Amino acid sequence: MATEMPQRIPSGGVDLSHLAQRGAAAPAGPAGQAPSGAQSPGAPQTVDVPSLVLDVTDAAFGQIAPLSAVVPIVFDLWAEWSEPSKALSPLLEKVTRELDGRVLLARVDVDANPGLAQAFQAQSIPTVVAMIGERPVPLFQGPVPEQEVREFFVRLIQLAEENGVAGRVNAPAGDGSEAPGPVEPQIPEAHIAAFEAAERGDFETAVREWEAVLQKSPADADAKAALAQSKLLLRLQGHTLEDIRAEAAANPADLEAQMRVADLDLSGGHIEDSFLRLLDLFAGADDDTRTVIRNRLLELFEVVGVADPRVIAARGKLASLLY
Repeated sequence: MATEMPQRIPSGGVDLSHLAQRGAAAPAGPAGQAPSGAQSPGAPQTVDVPSLVLDVTDAAFGQIAPLSAVVPIVFDLWAEWSEPSKALSPLLEKVTRELDGRVLLARVDVDANPGLAQAFQAQSIPTVVAMIGERPVPLFQGPVPEQEVREFFVRLIQLAEENGVAGRVNAPAGDGSEAPGPVEPQIPEAHIAAFEAAERGDFETAVREWEAVLQKSPADADAKAALAQSKLLLRLQGHTLEDIRAEAAANPADLEAQMRVADLDLSGGHIEDSFLRLLDLFAGADDDTRTVIRNRLLELFEVVGVADPRVIAARGKLASLLY
């Protein structure tokens, strides 16, 4: 008996029709180049694509989605400011290339493509969602070890075959498909223990390791940003979206509950909402509470990146409230 595919991902439905309609009328650019060689339904199809790994935009989604009737498409919803994204994306690409055209990977920058982020209802970054026959299939959120990524992909291919999606896609040899895998970024030796702890989801250990790095090298900007990221993920660990929002609604005077919603918003890519919530709390707080809120804001600034325009704007608002 075929495995039933979920029609909804956690926390609600997914309506992608508006993106598909808009994308169908848009001309394809190099990264979203339309596939060639599509065949009529029946026997397993083989379709030519520019690459096994595509950067997909809101506008190009309508050109990519039909390929999910040939092979499963895995959507990697990532962000530049997300340290777990930087760890996970190379793993997704490596496993995709090893599967020799049985899966297509679509990378979505959520900051540049809010339509897809909203449509897939990404509650945290990274979020990984698949599509089979233009229907969404939830996979996972957050960092996942390489072996678990492989297991997810194997189950996804099995699910696709059970639902009549058993084709392949062919990419030009020069797109990197024959390479043993993407080149992993070099990690400074002092960062390895913290990085490995974060990669396996042990954020408590990661925080301790990053703090140890900063004790020896206080000017290490990468370590400072990674520490803030690990603290954020540790605060959210073990909490669900519904629990966080319900607790904040039931306890409007609970500072930690309110700040955790700001953490949740930022982790889901709603950066301005996160900053505005903390700035509103700051405006109505006494001096001691203001110190706590200010420290949390400064941490979140590090997570996003101090040069980000949204951080610069929020820092200006904070300064105006201070003086």
